[in-house]
Amino acid sequence: MKKPVIAIDGYSSTGKSSISKIIAEKLGIVHLDTGALYRGITWFALQNCVNHDETINLTELFNSFPLIELEFKNDGGELVLFLNHINVSKEIRSNEVSKNVSFIAKQKEVRDFLMESQRNLAQKGGIIMDGRDIGTVVLPNADFKFFLTASIEERTNRRYQELINLGIDTDEQQVKENLIARDKIDSEREIAPLKQANDAIVIDNTMLTKKETIESILAYVKK
Repeated sequence: MKKPVIAIDGYSSTGKSSISKIIAEKLGIVHLDTGALYRGITWFALQNCVNHDETINLTELFNSFPLIELEFKNDGGELVLFLNHINVSKEIRSNEVSKNVSFIAKQKEVRDFLMESQRNLAQKGGIIMDGRDIGTVVLPNADFKFFLTASIEERTNRRYQELINLGIDTDEQQVKENLIARDKIDSEREIAPLKQANDAIVIDNTMLTKKETIESILAYVKK
């Protein structure tokens, strides 16, 4: 029996990745954090494709695609992102990457570069992907689609705590402004904007714990 393909979309800091990871464990399927892939590309660009004025040179980035190898490896039970065989799981969470990832993610060339690999991984089933356009663009025929949302205040608090726990020095107001800016860019971009799929199940987890959100999703999947 083919295992399900699950798409989880939603705003930044609604817990998409960590929730998807736990659901994958409980269902015995693979979790793919697509946001990490875009962050990996962004980190590569910031390291290798920057103009004199410190803006990202998109042409140079696009020409560098053959030099980019992204893969997830199991590190102590956790899938972490490796870029050209280097663990970049902490680097891709920095504020600098967060400030630039929406700009990189809205580029059609970047999305096309990552799209094929994401779809190929889903063909056999037994996968849960989270992102911003999984249910609408990447996996429109997914067996289950969910859309997570939460208040900006709650998302700011979650993101701030995440950065502090990673040992990244940050300012809470800066985190909030970054989230608001990312929401705007992600929702208004021309290519594959962040939006709820028509057939997605919406879960507002502002007042829900991570455990309650997971239980709610599993209740639908196991029906």
